[in-house]
Amino acid sequence: MSAPLIFITGASSGIGQALAARFHRAGYRLALVARRAAELQAWAQAQGFDAASFAVYAADVRDVGAIVAAGHACSAAQGVPDVVIANAGISVGMDTAEFDDLEVMRATFETNNLGMAASFHPFVAPMCARRSGTLVGIASVAGIRGLPGHGAYCASKAAVIGYCESLRGELRASGVKVVTLGPGYIDTPLTSGNPYSMPFLMPVDAFADQAFDAITRGVSYRVIPWQMGVVAKLMRLLPNGLFDRLVSGRGRKPRQKN
Repeated sequence: MSAPLIFITGASSGIGQALAARFHRAGYRLALVARRAAELQAWAQAQGFDAASFAVYAADVRDVGAIVAAGHACSAAQGVPDVVIANAGISVGMDTAEFDDLEVMRATFETNNLGMAASFHPFVAPMCARRSGTLVGIASVAGIRGLPGHGAYCASKAAVIGYCESLRGELRASGVKVVTLGPGYIDTPLTSGNPYSMPFLMPVDAFADQAFDAITRGVSYRVIPWQMGVVAKLMRLLPNGLFDRLVSGRGRKPRQKN
Protein backbone atom coordinates (compact mmCIF):
# COMPACT_ATOMS: atom_id res chain seq x y z
CA MET A 1 0.00 0.00 0.00
CA SER A 2 3.05 2.28 0.11
CA ALA A 3 3.16 2.60 -3.68
CA PRO A 4 1.27 5.62 -5.07
CA LEU A 5 -2.18 5.00 -6.57
CA ILE A 6 -3.63 6.34 -9.82
CA PHE A 7 -7.31 6.24 -10.82
CA ILE A 8 -7.92 6.33 -14.60
CA THR A 9 -11.25 6.39 -16.44
CA GLY A 10 -11.58 5.17 -20.02
CA ALA A 11 -8.68 2.79 -19.38
CA SER A 12 -9.73 0.00 -21.75
CA SER A 13 -8.10 1.48 -24.87
CA GLY A 14 -6.16 4.35 -26.41
CA ILE A 15 -4.72 7.07 -24.20
CA GLY A 16 -6.18 5.64 -20.99
CA GLN A 17 -4.63 2.24 -21.54
CA ALA A 18 -1.25 3.72 -22.50
CA LEU A 19 -1.26 5.89 -19.38
CA ALA A 20 -2.10 2.88 -17.23
CA ALA A 21 0.87 0.97 -18.64
CA ARG A 22 3.21 3.96 -18.22
CA PHE A 23 2.27 4.63 -14.61
CA HIS A 24 2.47 0.94 -13.77
CA ARG A 25 6.04 0.87 -15.09
CA ALA A 26 6.80 3.76 -12.74
CA GLY A 27 5.62 1.72 -9.76
CA TYR A 28 2.09 3.05 -9.33
CA ARG A 29 -0.80 0.90 -8.24
CA LEU A 30 -3.72 1.15 -10.65
CA ALA A 31 -7.44 1.74 -10.23
CA LEU A 32 -8.81 1.27 -13.73
CA VAL A 33 -12.32 2.23 -14.82
CA ALA A 34 -14.17 1.31 -18.00
CA ARG A 35 -17.54 0.14 -19.23
CA ARG A 36 -15.88 -3.01 -20.57
CA ALA A 37 -14.49 -4.24 -17.27
CA ALA A 38 -13.91 -7.85 -18.36
CA GLU A 39 -11.90 -6.69 -21.36
CA LEU A 40 -9.86 -4.35 -19.17
CA GLN A 41 -9.23 -7.11 -16.62
CA ALA A 42 -8.01 -9.42 -19.39
CA TRP A 43 -5.68 -6.73 -20.74
CA ALA A 44 -4.11 -6.09 -17.32
CA GLN A 45 -3.58 -9.79 -16.77
CA ALA A 46 -2.05 -10.15 -20.26
CA GLN A 47 0.44 -7.43 -19.34
CA GLY A 48 1.59 -9.59 -16.45
CA PHE A 49 0.46 -7.08 -13.81
CA ASP A 50 0.57 -8.53 -10.31
CA ALA A 51 -2.95 -8.96 -8.96
CA ALA A 52 -2.13 -6.77 -5.96
CA SER A 53 -1.02 -3.90 -8.20
CA PHE A 54 -4.34 -3.15 -9.89
CA ALA A 55 -8.10 -3.25 -9.55
CA VAL A 56 -10.80 -2.82 -12.19
CA TYR A 57 -14.08 -0.98 -11.65
CA ALA A 58 -16.99 -1.19 -14.08
CA ALA A 59 -18.69 2.15 -14.71
CA ASP A 60 -19.96 4.35 -17.52
CA VAL A 61 -18.98 7.95 -16.73
CA ARG A 62 -22.31 9.12 -18.20
CA ASP A 63 -23.95 7.37 -15.23
CA VAL A 64 -23.11 9.78 -12.41
CA GLY A 65 -24.16 7.36 -9.70
CA ALA A 66 -22.03 4.57 -11.15
CA ILE A 67 -18.81 6.56 -11.56
CA VAL A 68 -19.15 8.18 -8.13
CA ALA A 69 -19.73 4.73 -6.62
CA ALA A 70 -16.62 3.45 -8.43
CA GLY A 71 -14.62 6.28 -6.88
CA HIS A 72 -15.85 5.49 -3.39
CA ALA A 73 -15.18 1.78 -3.95
CA CYS A 74 -11.61 2.61 -4.98
CA SER A 75 -11.03 4.69 -1.84
CA ALA A 76 -12.44 1.92 0.36
CA ALA A 77 -10.44 -0.89 -1.26
CA GLN A 78 -7.20 0.81 -2.30
CA GLY A 79 -7.11 4.18 -0.56
CA VAL A 80 -7.54 7.73 -1.84
CA PRO A 81 -5.60 8.03 -5.11
CA ASP A 82 -2.56 10.24 -5.51
CA VAL A 83 -3.56 10.97 -9.13
CA VAL A 84 -6.97 10.90 -10.84
CA ILE A 85 -7.09 11.06 -14.64
CA ALA A 86 -10.51 11.80 -16.12
CA ASN A 87 -9.70 10.40 -19.54
CA ALA A 88 -12.96 8.83 -20.73
CA GLY A 89 -14.22 10.66 -23.78
CA ILE A 90 -15.96 10.31 -27.13
CA SER A 91 -15.58 12.09 -30.45
CA VAL A 92 -18.39 11.87 -33.00
CA GLY A 93 -19.13 14.23 -35.87
CA MET A 94 -22.40 16.12 -35.81
CA ASP A 95 -24.60 18.20 -38.07
CA THR A 96 -26.94 20.58 -36.25
CA ALA A 97 -29.43 20.29 -39.12
CA GLU A 98 -29.89 16.61 -38.26
CA PHE A 99 -32.30 16.08 -35.35
CA ASP A 100 -30.63 12.84 -34.25
CA ASP A 101 -27.32 14.63 -33.83
CA LEU A 102 -28.70 16.64 -30.93
CA GLU A 103 -28.46 13.38 -29.00
CA VAL A 104 -24.83 13.11 -30.13
CA MET A 105 -24.17 16.46 -28.49
CA ARG A 106 -25.96 15.34 -25.32
CA ALA A 107 -23.90 12.14 -25.14
CA THR A 108 -20.66 14.02 -25.82
CA PHE A 109 -21.23 16.54 -23.03
CA GLU A 110 -22.43 13.87 -20.61
CA THR A 111 -19.27 11.85 -21.28
CA ASN A 112 -16.60 14.51 -21.74
CA ASN A 113 -17.80 17.07 -19.19
CA LEU A 114 -20.30 15.78 -16.66
CA GLY A 115 -18.39 12.49 -16.57
CA MET A 116 -15.17 14.35 -15.79
CA ALA A 117 -16.69 16.27 -12.88
CA ALA A 118 -18.30 13.08 -11.55
CA SER A 119 -14.95 11.27 -11.80
CA PHE A 120 -13.25 13.97 -9.71
CA HIS A 121 -16.10 14.41 -7.22
CA PRO A 122 -15.39 11.48 -4.81
CA PHE A 123 -11.77 12.54 -4.38
CA VAL A 124 -11.86 16.33 -4.00
CA ALA A 125 -12.79 16.44 -0.31
CA PRO A 126 -10.42 13.65 0.84
CA MET A 127 -7.55 15.05 -1.24
CA CYS A 128 -8.13 18.50 0.27
CA ALA A 129 -8.22 16.97 3.76
CA ARG A 130 -4.93 15.20 3.02
CA ARG A 131 -3.61 18.36 1.34
CA SER A 132 -2.17 16.47 -1.62
CA GLY A 133 -3.25 14.93 -4.89
CA THR A 134 -3.46 15.65 -8.60
CA LEU A 135 -6.60 15.83 -10.75
CA VAL A 136 -5.95 15.51 -14.49
CA GLY A 137 -8.42 16.54 -17.19
CA ILE A 138 -7.84 15.34 -20.73
CA ALA A 139 -8.83 18.19 -23.04
CA SER A 140 -7.77 18.55 -26.71
CA VAL A 141 -6.28 20.98 -29.16
CA ALA A 142 -9.76 20.82 -30.71
CA GLY A 143 -11.00 22.78 -27.71
CA ILE A 144 -9.04 25.87 -28.75
CA ARG A 145 -10.97 26.69 -31.94
CA GLY A 146 -14.10 25.19 -33.45
CA LEU A 147 -13.72 22.94 -36.48
CA PRO A 148 -16.47 22.17 -39.04
CA GLY A 149 -18.34 18.98 -38.24
CA HIS A 150 -16.80 18.81 -34.78
CA GLY A 151 -19.26 21.07 -32.95
CA ALA A 152 -19.99 18.72 -30.06
CA TYR A 153 -16.40 17.60 -29.55
CA CYS A 154 -14.80 21.03 -29.87
CA ALA A 155 -17.36 22.60 -27.55
CA SER A 156 -16.94 19.83 -24.98
CA LYS A 157 -13.16 20.11 -24.97
CA ALA A 158 -13.31 23.90 -24.70
CA ALA A 159 -15.50 23.28 -21.68
CA VAL A 160 -12.90 20.89 -20.24
CA ILE A 161 -10.25 23.60 -20.48
CA GLY A 162 -12.49 26.17 -18.78
CA TYR A 163 -13.69 23.74 -16.12
CA CYS A 164 -10.18 22.60 -15.17
CA GLU A 165 -8.99 26.18 -15.02
CA SER A 166 -11.86 27.04 -12.66
CA LEU A 167 -11.12 24.00 -10.52
CA ARG A 168 -7.43 24.86 -10.41
CA GLY A 169 -8.26 28.26 -8.95
CA GLU A 170 -10.66 26.78 -6.42
CA LEU A 171 -8.11 24.25 -5.16
CA ARG A 172 -5.00 26.42 -5.34
CA ALA A 173 -4.66 26.82 -1.56
CA SER A 174 -5.59 23.21 -0.76
CA GLY A 175 -2.41 21.46 -1.89
CA VAL A 176 -4.35 19.67 -4.66
CA LYS A 177 -3.05 20.25 -8.18
CA VAL A 178 -5.13 20.37 -11.36
CA VAL A 179 -3.42 19.46 -14.62
CA THR A 180 -4.98 20.07 -18.05
CA LEU A 181 -3.55 18.06 -20.94
CA GLY A 182 -4.39 18.98 -24.53
CA PRO A 183 -3.52 16.11 -26.88
CA GLY A 184 -3.04 16.88 -30.53
CA TYR A 185 -3.51 14.01 -32.97
CA ILE A 186 -2.67 10.80 -31.12
CA ASP A 187 -2.71 7.43 -32.88
CA THR A 188 -5.64 5.75 -31.11
CA PRO A 189 -8.98 4.17 -32.10
CA LEU A 190 -10.53 7.62 -31.58
CA THR A 191 -8.53 9.09 -34.50
CA SER A 192 -8.18 6.02 -36.73
CA GLY A 193 -11.30 6.84 -38.74
CA ASN A 194 -10.55 10.50 -39.37
CA PRO A 195 -10.81 11.16 -43.16
CA TYR A 196 -8.36 14.06 -43.19
CA SER A 197 -4.68 14.75 -42.62
CA MET A 198 -3.50 14.77 -39.02
CA PRO A 199 -0.30 16.80 -38.67
CA PHE A 200 2.23 15.67 -36.07
CA LEU A 201 0.34 12.41 -35.47
CA MET A 202 1.93 10.94 -32.35
CA PRO A 203 2.21 7.30 -31.22
CA VAL A 204 0.15 6.77 -28.11
CA ASP A 205 3.07 5.44 -26.05
CA ALA A 206 5.10 8.57 -26.84
CA PHE A 207 2.14 10.66 -25.69
CA ALA A 208 1.95 8.66 -22.46
CA ASP A 209 5.63 9.35 -21.73
CA GLN A 210 5.19 13.10 -22.13
CA ALA A 211 1.91 13.09 -20.21
CA PHE A 212 3.58 11.21 -17.36
CA ASP A 213 6.23 13.92 -17.17
CA ALA A 214 3.65 16.73 -17.13
CA ILE A 215 1.45 15.04 -14.53
CA THR A 216 4.23 14.10 -12.12
CA ARG A 217 5.67 17.60 -12.37
CA GLY A 218 2.27 19.14 -11.71
CA VAL A 219 2.29 21.28 -14.86
CA SER A 220 -0.94 23.28 -14.97
CA TYR A 221 -1.48 23.07 -18.74
CA ARG A 222 0.33 21.35 -21.57
CA VAL A 223 -0.37 20.59 -25.23
CA ILE A 224 1.22 17.35 -26.51
CA PRO A 225 3.07 17.24 -28.86
CA TRP A 226 4.58 20.69 -28.49
CA GLN A 227 4.30 21.34 -32.25
CA MET A 228 0.53 21.25 -31.93
CA GLY A 229 0.80 23.73 -29.10
CA VAL A 230 2.46 26.17 -31.47
CA VAL A 231 -0.19 25.49 -34.12
CA ALA A 232 -2.93 26.01 -31.55
CA LYS A 233 -1.54 29.38 -30.47
CA LEU A 234 -1.30 30.52 -34.09
CA MET A 235 -4.88 29.36 -34.75
CA ARG A 236 -6.08 31.35 -31.75
CA LEU A 237 -4.41 34.50 -33.10
CA LEU A 238 -5.92 34.26 -36.58
CA PRO A 239 -8.72 36.72 -37.36
CA ASN A 240 -12.07 34.97 -37.67
CA GLY A 241 -12.40 35.65 -41.39
CA LEU A 242 -9.04 34.11 -42.21
CA PHE A 243 -9.57 31.17 -39.89
CA ASP A 244 -12.99 30.47 -41.43
CA ARG A 245 -11.53 30.41 -44.94
CA LEU A 246 -8.74 28.07 -43.90
CA VAL A 247 -11.02 25.46 -42.33
CA SER A 248 -14.08 25.74 -44.58
CA GLY A 249 -12.93 23.01 -46.97
CA ARG A 250 -11.48 20.74 -44.30
CA GLY A 251 -12.75 17.18 -43.95
CA ARG A 252 -15.48 16.71 -41.39
CA LYS A 253 -15.53 14.18 -38.59
CA PRO A 254 -17.80 11.28 -39.65
CA ARG A 255 -21.26 11.32 -38.16
CA GLN A 256 -22.55 8.41 -36.12
CA LYS A 257 -24.03 5.64 -38.24
CA ASN A 258 -27.53 4.64 -37.20
